[in-house]
Amino acid sequence: MGWTANDIPDQTGRTAVVTGANSGIGYCVARELARHGAHVVLACRSERRGQAAVERLVREVPSARAAYRHLDLADLATVRAFAGDFPGERLDLLVNNAGVMAVPYARTVDGFETQFGVNHLGHFALTGLLLPLLLATPGARVVSVSSGLHAIANIDPGDLNSERRYGRWMAYGRSKTANLLFVHELAGRLRAAGSDVIAAAAHPGYADTNLQKGFVRLGNLVAQSPRAGALPTLYAATAAGVRGDAFLGPRFLAFGGAPGLSWRAPWTRNDVAAERLWAASEQLTGVRYEALD
Repeated sequence: MGWTANDIPDQTGRTAVVTGANSGIGYCVARELARHGAHVVLACRSERRGQAAVERLVREVPSARAAYRHLDLADLATVRAFAGDFPGERLDLLVNNAGVMAVPYARTVDGFETQFGVNHLGHFALTGLLLPLLLATPGARVVSVSSGLHAIANIDPGDLNSERRYGRWMAYGRSKTANLLFVHELAGRLRAAGSDVIAAAAHPGYADTNLQKGFVRLGNLVAQSPRAGALPTLYAATAAGVRGDAFLGPRFLAFGGAPGLSWRAPWTRNDVAAERLWAASEQLTGVRYEALD
């Protein structure tokens, strides 16, 4: 059977932030963390959906400690506001889960191509702004949710915002490659700084969630449930022995099954590409990881 949500260690006393936690995999991650004792912050763009998710979570887990906070990854001002007003002096877990997939060409509030801006730059900024709390918390982790579809496209360092040519699936693949390059570089910098913070990545395989809205959905014929799709993220977030820069996913042909180490395209471990993307991301967002320089 392998690892399941029942194997999550006690999370009492831990604080977790899950982006995009109002539905799908993000909601399942938040619910299971709360079920095992964590105080969970559901960071969502829509107040209505975020508050409804908290109410649903508390109905399903009456003992849950959960709260909604506004976060729009397409608007760096709200990212800064979220981090600046974050309560408390510790953060045990940041799950960079929210994202968009294969949307028509558009730009974020700050002028970035939407998929690159939301899936990568928004989370890059959020992690950097919350980094002091993560570094101050023993055993903290950062988990970024990528996708097996990272393999369809490497980033183009000369066209990060897809201004010369845009294909919605290519742009999605590039943004998911960017997630993995970010984790690769972050893990290396944390290690070099002597920090015990773990940066890892996960992917859900093929899960039947709202992310597929507007596309042909095969549903239960081949897709696993959001609850099953959440397991690799939960494993990366809580299981013992997870190492920095690990990429976790379903073991069965990357589609389903218990979580384990997943294949990743070789370009997602390219040190030069990761460092260049990091420098570009700092410049574009204005967020510097000074503690890791």
